[in-house]
Order: sequence, then C-alpha cells, then structure tokens
Amino acid sequence: MVIATRNRADRLAETLERLTGLPERPSVLVVDNASHDGTRALVRARFPGVGLLALPANRGALARTDGVRALDHPYVAFSDDDSWWEPGALARAVGILEADPRIGLVAARTRVSPAGGPDPLNEVLAGSPLGGGEGLPGPRVLGFLGCAAVVRRSAFLGVGGFHPLLFFGAEETLLAYDLAAAGWLVCHAPAVTAVHRPDSGPRPDRATLLHRNEALTSWLRRPLPVAARHTWRLARNARADRAARRALGQLLPRLPAALAARRRLPAGVEADIRRVEVAHAAG
Repeated sequence: MVIATRNRADRLAETLERLTGLPERPSVLVVDNASHDGTRALVRARFPGVGLLALPANRGALARTDGVRALDHPYVAFSDDDSWWEPGALARAVGILEADPRIGLVAARTRVSPAGGPDPLNEVLAGSPLGGGEGLPGPRVLGFLGCAAVVRRSAFLGVGGFHPLLFFGAEETLLAYDLAAAGWLVCHAPAVTAVHRPDSGPRPDRATLLHRNEALTSWLRRPLPVAARHTWRLARNARADRAARRALGQLLPRLPAALAARRRLPAGVEADIRRVEVAHAAG
C-alpha cells in the first residue's frame, strides 16, 4: 500500500493507526513529499513497521508512482493521508485481480467519514454506460478516486503511472485512459470499500487544478477539436471565473510540453470516452 503525504502529520497518524490494524496486515509505504511538519519523525517513532520513502521535493501525485516502483508486490492499493480501507476490502480487491488477469485497476466504492454516507462518485461509477461483463466485479469505468483504487503493479508501471505534467488534480482520468489504451480493464467494484475523511475547509486551488488538468488531458490524448473546445471554454469562462482564469494562465506555458508528449488514444477508447461524456451530460 502506498500513501502519498505532505505536511499533514496529524491526519496521517490517524490513517496509519487504521491501516496497520487491518486484518490483511498490508505492507504500508509512506511517500513523503518533502514535508516540514515532522511527518518523517512521526512515522519513524510511532510506526516502526511502516516503510518511509522521503522525497527531496514535492512531486505531487508522482509520489504514488515513486512508491509503486519502490515496492515489489504484484498489487498495490492507494490511500491518502485522510483515507483508509474497510476491513476485508483489500482481500476482496486482490481476489478480483487474481481472478481476472485482464483487470489493471479496481475502483472501489467510497464511504465519506465521519457521517458514513456514500461519496457522490459512487453513483457515477456504478452508472457507467460502458457496462460490465461476465465475471467482472462491476462496470468498466474511465475514472476513479485516487485514494480508493488498487492497481496491478505491472499494468500501472507499464503505462508510466501518473503523468508528470499534471502534478496533482484529476490525474486519475489520464491514468484510466492510458490503462484502457494499453488493453487493461478499469473496473468499479462496489463490494470493495474505502473510507475518505476529507478536510471540511475550503480548497481555493482545487477548481483551478481541475480546470487546468482537464484541458491538459485533452491536449495529451484527445482529438485536437476536443482539446481546442476545452481550451476555448476555459478562455470564455476566464472572463468571470477566477479559477478558470488562473487555470488558463497555468495551462498556456504547459502546452508545448503537452503537445510534445501528445499520443492519440485508440478509436475504441475515444468512443468509450464519448459515451461516458454523453451519459454525464444527460444525467
């Protein structure tokens, strides 16, 4: 299991208490994104059985990729410093991956703590228009929550893990696209449950990152007219929306790198993306 963290020692301690108490006794690796709040000392002092990979700089979501590379297990679960897994969930996820070698990623159902209600994403995943198939744990999907996923290590590393250009924010979508393009199935598994306890306070940069990375993902993988539409919509919204304006300002200097790394998706994957977009628009 890989946990990427930065400057959230108190939240990380609660998560590690829960994860180290799971009946599956998973190996846990904390990948620290250059924290300066005592995170590393906390892990070493209070959780000596937990691995620690101390990065010299903040690598955002790429810390998860660093963690997967550092492990040699065939399957790796992701948690954030504010999320954990229900007892038995990891065993069920491993059973799914063992039973079907076509599956590259299991996207879990997520329960939001402390109230315990479902994350709204559950309904989106369960209602995927891509459907499932005989023996699959649920429908095929083209997205997931980063702290509620279990990956086949060979599939994850085979597509390069999380893309460095996105850094953080909606980075899961591009990974799902790349797994599908490589022939792997990304499946929702409602019988596998993760728990997320997000901060209740405002996250002013979140919308900016989501807008920026949605456009970057289009330039990296989607047809040029789609990428152009996303960028035009961002530019139009920037007149009145501060987050869109900031996202556009961050997008433009990254466009040359996105074009250099551009790789079109197979026609079948692009068709699946369009089916998902149509279903979301209708919903």
